[in-house]
Amino acid sequence: MNVTTSLERVKGVGPKSAEQFAAAGIYTVGDLLHFLPRKYEDFSEVTPIAAITPGKVTVRARCEKIETRPVRRGMKITTATLADATGKLQAVWFNQPYRATQLKGGDEFFFSGVFEFAYNRYQLTNPSAEKVSDTPVQTDRILPVYPAIAGLKTQLVRKILHELQPLMRMLPDTLPEEIIRQYGLMSYSDALVGLHFPKTLQQTKDARQRFAFEELFQLLLASQLNKQENAQLTGWKIPFTQPVVKQFVSKLPFMLTAAQRVAAWDILQDFEKSEPMNRLLQGDVGSGKTVVAGLAARQAAYEGFQTAIMAPTEILAQQHAITLDALLHPFGVRVGVLTGSVKGKPRQELLRAIEQGEVDIVVGTHALIQSTVAFKRLGFVVIDEQHRFGVAQRQALLSKSERMPHLLAMTATPIPRSLALTVYGELDISVLNEKPADRKPISTKIWSPNSRPQLYEEIDSEIAKGRQVYVVCNRIEESAEGDRKSVEAEYKRLRQGAFKHRTIGLLHGKMSSQEKEAVMHDFSEGTTDILVSTTVIEVGVNIPNATVMLIEDGDHFGLAQLHQLRGRVGRSGHQSYCYIVPSDSKAPTRRLREIEKSNDGFYLAEVDLQLRGPGELYGRAQHGALNLQVATLGDTHQIQQAQKAAQWFVSSGKNLLHYEQLAKQVQAYQRLTTLN
Repeated sequence: MNVTTSLERVKGVGPKSAEQFAAAGIYTVGDLLHFLPRKYEDFSEVTPIAAITPGKVTVRARCEKIETRPVRRGMKITTATLADATGKLQAVWFNQPYRATQLKGGDEFFFSGVFEFAYNRYQLTNPSAEKVSDTPVQTDRILPVYPAIAGLKTQLVRKILHELQPLMRMLPDTLPEEIIRQYGLMSYSDALVGLHFPKTLQQTKDARQRFAFEELFQLLLASQLNKQENAQLTGWKIPFTQPVVKQFVSKLPFMLTAAQRVAAWDILQDFEKSEPMNRLLQGDVGSGKTVVAGLAARQAAYEGFQTAIMAPTEILAQQHAITLDALLHPFGVRVGVLTGSVKGKPRQELLRAIEQGEVDIVVGTHALIQSTVAFKRLGFVVIDEQHRFGVAQRQALLSKSERMPHLLAMTATPIPRSLALTVYGELDISVLNEKPADRKPISTKIWSPNSRPQLYEEIDSEIAKGRQVYVVCNRIEESAEGDRKSVEAEYKRLRQGAFKHRTIGLLHGKMSSQEKEAVMHDFSEGTTDILVSTTVIEVGVNIPNATVMLIEDGDHFGLAQLHQLRGRVGRSGHQSYCYIVPSDSKAPTRRLREIEKSNDGFYLAEVDLQLRGPGELYGRAQHGALNLQVATLGDTHQIQQAQKAAQWFVSSGKNLLHYEQLAKQVQAYQRLTTLN
């Protein structure tokens, strides 16, 4: 028997239980060994009932009497009298009526819970209950509690794992001995035993630390190997021409920030190398990433190379094209736009011009990766909001060149340091952490739904000054819950109510490209006062005259998304405002309080990681695929240790193929995280 053995061949697993395991994604012995407990119940210290004191306690007792009664609609209380040789006590469970069936029969149980004074008496509140006779495999009385598997009792999972305990102790290590020694890690076999059959709670912590380290090491080693492989590719050398760059910068209607200058220099230096650039440009909303990309594209065009810029939406593609054309037209650089809405003869003519090299910069959406699109000399690829594209899409674009083009991935979602070290570890990173000098911090305020009249007065006063307003809702149609605003309903309500004297536009993703373009044109020209929209305007839309962002049902948005939406205003020298209205009048969540107090996207990214995990930062193809069971991407110290270990592994010339399990996971991560 080994880790690849089918679970059906293990003693105690019948056809039905094998099906139940399979439904939970557990097919082999290895799958079950890595089915980790979600918590532990410590029954190692049992207190006689006569000696218990308030706090967390474990008693060994029989249930003498138990009953369940409804107390109010939807609520049932189960009460029981527990007894041992020293005395009796009351236990209570809320909405756990199954306890009455579980505890009848006079069997002995371990009860573990909080002994407290409540409802005018001392009681054991919501204790766990484990039958003493069901715990022979756990002699030390620290019981693992596994995630529920439909149809299977926890006791069966424990018994099957008990059958596998001898195998656990024989398994070879999955990490090099040098790393285990250097970082004081448990061996692989000891860690498995420590997770499933711990003698102490400390043992479970040490075991989890070992597996957390291994998960991070796998991810970081994949990044190191990706970086190593990228260095062996042959790219285009694009020489730096100082007069060209100086001329571009001198014609700008504004001064570049210091961060923009550093980022641009990073890119221009990468251009001169024979290996292709693999760089991530991360910048907070409004930090000027497009200008940096435009400067690099100007240099590429001067040397006869084309640039492809892929954006996630047509609106953003159009916006980039307008911005770049304004910046580069004076130098004779030709900008084309290729999206799904470009059809017929104009499309054919544009495709011909791209193939002939008559277009220097092509801005587009997924249309850029279609087989009909051919470039004459593609030297530079920019992927904006790169986390919105899957690996296959990025590779399809990069493959449209006889040599590997230089790649610049851009994101307005500031990346926490831990993510920069792990998922983006194979990338060189440039950071834009400055706003243009004339930009004022956006004033953010949470408004109760009950204060709408005062809120609308403030908004109307801004419109009276000649400014414009975004109103963002998170649904197109009315929801079943009734608490989340529909963009269509809100549009009608505002038109007929508080803002009937203003011009209001409507924008959402189900509209045709022509309809969306017309709405955005009216808003950008200032003929629309208020734009009621879904989050389709979250990324890239640049309307300097818009100074108010009103977000409805703000508690239903993630922190990063709220910050992105807020970044649609504050793009001029005018004071701008972000107003957030939660779906109810309860006290604001921590997420809303954080967005209210800080304009710093990098700080908010760290908070967002703490609150909800990595989320969409990995991209659609990657989302949820990292499969980190134990490690947390918030543990920067452990990430740094794992990074050092990965660097040592690569520099020491270790052969990954000598570590079968490690190689399998690392290769999966390589495919997942690579940008080219």
